Amino acid sequence: MSRLSLGKWLLPLYTALALIFLMVPIVYTFIFSFNDSLKSNITWRGFTLDKWLNVCAVQNGAVCQAFGNSLIIGLAATLIATTLGTMIAIALVRYRFRFRSGTSLLLFLPMATPEVVLGAGLAAQFLSLGVPKDMLTIILAHTMFCISFVVVTVKARVAGLDPALEEAGRDLYGSPGQVFARITFPLLLPGILAAALLSFALSFDDFIITNFNSGAVTTFPKYIYISASRGIPAEANVIASAVFILALVIVVTAQVSAAARAKRQARLG
Repeated sequence: MSRLSLGKWLLPLYTALALIFLMVPIVYTFIFSFNDSLKSNITWRGFTLDKWLNVCAVQNGAVCQAFGNSLIIGLAATLIATTLGTMIAIALVRYRFRFRSGTSLLLFLPMATPEVVLGAGLAAQFLSLGVPKDMLTIILAHTMFCISFVVVTVKARVAGLDPALEEAGRDLYGSPGQVFARITFPLLLPGILAAALLSFALSFDDFIITNFNSGAVTTFPKYIYISASRGIPAEANVIASAVFILALVIVVTAQVSAAARAKRQARLG
């Protein structure tokens, strides 16, 4: 007689419940993006495609302007943080210098510091320096906390890089620039892209640090927070649903491309 094993049904049940818990808000957001709502989008009033076709019509395009601000801030912060973070990661792994351990420790502090403390500290710093709060202060704040995530991600990739490949390039009379451009950078590119995507997601989604350092600038998360008291418009649900669908398409495309590339390599091997 087989003994009943809790693990055979408890773990799948827990996984299913966790997925349902995570997907319910997303499904709600997607369904209510088609709601024929007026000022509030809390109760279902009927199906319509008007919100998807006229997404910028609400409040003179305020939701689209907020979304555009988040895109600009996210792209700028990602570009700066990825560039600086990649250089820092290479320096920490490849070179020995004074205060190297201290630098590594300091880079982890933004990741471990609560966002409310980080946001308030940055706001106080900008205030003491007399820097007006606008889109520039948001980009600087986002760049600061995104650099840590870039360094951690790229650093792991640099540490796993085989030095023999670069030595082979130097043995073939490649200059330092040629070795980096043709060998090191292509090998680091997957880690750099992963760090860039993570940085953009963190920047685009951030509210707490942004709220402390944004001034009159409204980002998409800040717009959602302000609108929540009177009912988030369906147009905001449309943008959120479109972002989720786009992210899902990118992930599926990357997975399919990686599987196809692995299959081609297996055939050639």
